[in-house]
Formats: sequence, structure tokens, C-alpha cells
Amino acid sequence: MRALIFASRNTKEITRELSTSLFGIGFPVVLLILLSAIDKSIPDGYGPDLFNIEKLAPGITVFGLSFLCLFSSMLISKDRTTSFVLRLFTSPLKPSDFILGYTMPLLPLAVLQGIVCYLCALCFGLKVSLNLIVAVVVNIPIAVVFIALGLLFGSILNEKAVGGICGALITNLSAWLSNIWFDTAMVGGAFKAVADCLPFSHAVNVARAAAAGDFGGIFPDLWWVIAYAVVLTVAAIAVFTAKLKKN
Repeated sequence: MRALIFASRNTKEITRELSTSLFGIGFPVVLLILLSAIDKSIPDGYGPDLFNIEKLAPGITVFGLSFLCLFSSMLISKDRTTSFVLRLFTSPLKPSDFILGYTMPLLPLAVLQGIVCYLCALCFGLKVSLNLIVAVVVNIPIAVVFIALGLLFGSILNEKAVGGICGALITNLSAWLSNIWFDTAMVGGAFKAVADCLPFSHAVNVARAAAAGDFGGIFPDLWWVIAYAVVLTVAAIAVFTAKLKKN
């Protein structure tokens, strides 16, 4: 209940920054349109298989979720630099309530982002299927991974620093190490090993399997994603607790 009350406040903060939310939803759509148009212009058999709409659309939805890392980090770091968070420290809210209160308002944005991307993909040949509903649902734990990452960095860094870490570094890591633009197996070696250890490629595998109706193929990649979501959320709570005690 306490987390819900705090979440309602954060929802208002997010809706005030409407342009930021629209960018998070619109930019992946622009990428989807651009890459789909490029794929359509390439003769069959010559373009990369990853740019086929059946694989591209789920990958783009996962990439779009990386912007939630920036949104959540900016939200919590901004509060940390104001007197607002000092007043919250005197409230009965627990550290877990804070983290849940920051997380919950961003989950509907993640769902909306997935829906918009898949609706756009229908215009480029993606088949209408109930599998797309499952694909949107499995994006939720993927979204939690990015949100928790943002809250973790936002609990440590100031508002300017999180822009570079969560806005540039995490976004690029999720792009290059996720099998969206190219297969990491083509590079191989340490690059693939690192990619396999991080959650991004597993997240894309989950989204693609769900969209294709390959429900058996969702696992074990989904367990990787869920494990990262839990560990990062717990880490965010622990770091925020340490900051709470310090203040």
C-alpha cells in the first residue's frame, strides 16, 4: 500500500515529462520503420536474416526497453538531489517501498512500448497472432532488468553522471551485446562469452521465441532474465538502504 502511494506520485512525475516518454516509445518505432524499409529494398537472400520483421520486431522492443534505465535513474537521482527525498526519509516507507514505487509506474510504459512496436511491425508484414500478447508479457521481466539497473546507478550517481552511464553506456551495451543487429556468434571468442553472461542477448532470445510461438524456446533464457531482474532489484534496494542510513 505504501509503495502504491509513492508510485502514484512518481506516475505524476513521469506524465509531466511527456516528451521523454514519447521519445522512449517513438525512437524504437523510427528504428523499426527505417530498418524494415532497408530490408524491403534488399533482394531476397542478400539481406541479413536478423532484419526480417519476425526477428527485428522483438529485438527492437527489447532495445526500446533500455531507455527505461535512463528514465528510472534520472527519476531517483533527481529526487536524491532535492529536499524531497529528505522528507521521505522521515516517512514510514521502507527502502523496498521506494524501489517498488519507482519501478511500478514504468512497467505500463514498457507494456505500451511493446504494443506500439508490434502494431507498427504489422504494417511491415508481421503476422497477427496471439503470440504477440505473450511477447509483450515476457517483456515485463526484461523491463525490470533495465529499471533496476537505472535505480542502482541512480542511487549512487548524480543526475549528470547517470545520463552518461544509463543513457549512453547501457544503451550501447544492450545494442551491441544482444544479437539484435548482428549475431554475436559471428564474432565469437571473448565477445560472445561476455554477451552470453549478460542479460541482453537472453532477453532478445526470449522475445523472439515468444513472438514466434516457440514457447519451449523461451527457457532457459527467461530464467537468466528473471535472475538478473531479482539480483539487480535486490542490489538497488541494498544500495538505497545504505544511502538512507548514511543520510
